[in-house]
Amino acid sequence: MSSLKELRTRISSVRSTRKITQAMKMVAASKLRRAQERAERARPYAAGMEAMVARLAGTVAPEDAPALLAGTGRNQACLLLVITADRGLCGAFNSSVVRAARRKIAALAEDSIEAKIFCVGRKGYDLLRRTHGQRIVGHRLLPPGRDLPFAEAEAVAEEILGLFADDGFDTCTMHYNRFRSAMSQVVTETQIIPRAAPESDEPAAEPDAGALHEFEPGEDELLADLLPRNLAVQIHGAFLESAAGEQGARMTAMENATRNAGDMIGRLELSYNRQRQAAITKELIEIISGSEAL
Repeated sequence: MSSLKELRTRISSVRSTRKITQAMKMVAASKLRRAQERAERARPYAAGMEAMVARLAGTVAPEDAPALLAGTGRNQACLLLVITADRGLCGAFNSSVVRAARRKIAALAEDSIEAKIFCVGRKGYDLLRRTHGQRIVGHRLLPPGRDLPFAEAEAVAEEILGLFADDGFDTCTMHYNRFRSAMSQVVTETQIIPRAAPESDEPAAEPDAGALHEFEPGEDELLADLLPRNLAVQIHGAFLESAAGEQGARMTAMENATRNAGDMIGRLELSYNRQRQAAITKELIEIISGSEAL
C-alpha cells in the first residue's frame, strides 16, 4: 500500500498532467478549425480538376492514352504512398494508416506483387521501417507550421513521377486519413497511378449531356500537362485532409486523457483520505489506550 506522501506526490503529478492535456486539447481545437476550413476549400478544386481530367480521358483512345492514364500494362510492383503525421499524442491516427498499409503489403505479397513504400510524415516512417525498412524508397517530412504549401505536394509528385519514369513501379496507391469530423477520420486508399476515379462521399459533377468541346491544344497535350498536375492536386488534398484529421484526433485524445486524469485523481484522493482517516483513528486509539493504562 502506498504511503500518504507517495499518494500526495501522485495526485500532484496527475494534476500537472491534466493541465498539460487540457492545454493541448485547446490548442488542437483552435488548429482544427483552420485545418478543416483549408481541407473543405480544397475539395471543390480537386473535384473540378478530377472532372476535367475525366472528361479529357474519355476522348482519348486507349492505345493513345499516356502511361499515367492507361498504366504500364504490367502489375509487378506497387508503390504505397503512406501519409501520416510528424507528431504523436493523437490516438490511433497514425497507427491506423500504418495497419492499412501493412494489410495492403500482405495482400500484394499473396498475389506475388512487389510492394514499395514512400512515406510522408515521421510517424509512419518510424513505424514502417521497423518491419518493412527494405521496402521504403522515399521519405519526406511535412513542413513545420500551420500551412501545407502546394509546393510540398508538387515535390512529392515529382519524386513519384521520377520513380514511375524509371520503371520503379507499375501502380501507386495513396493511404491517408480522410477527415469526416472531429471524432471520426476514415482511413482511405486511393489509386493515383494509373489514374482512377477517387471514392468520395460527395456526388461527382457530370458533364453536360450532348455537349461538344473543342480543345486547343489537343487532348494528348492537355492530358500530358494535366495528369501530373492532377497528381499533385490529389496529393495536396490528402495532405490537407490528413492535417485536419490529425488535429481532430489529437483534440479527442487529449479530451479523453483529461477525463481519465480527473477519474484517477478522484480515486487517488479517495484512497488518500481513507488512509489518512485510518492513521488518525489509529493515533486516537493509541492515545486513549495509553491514558487508560495510566
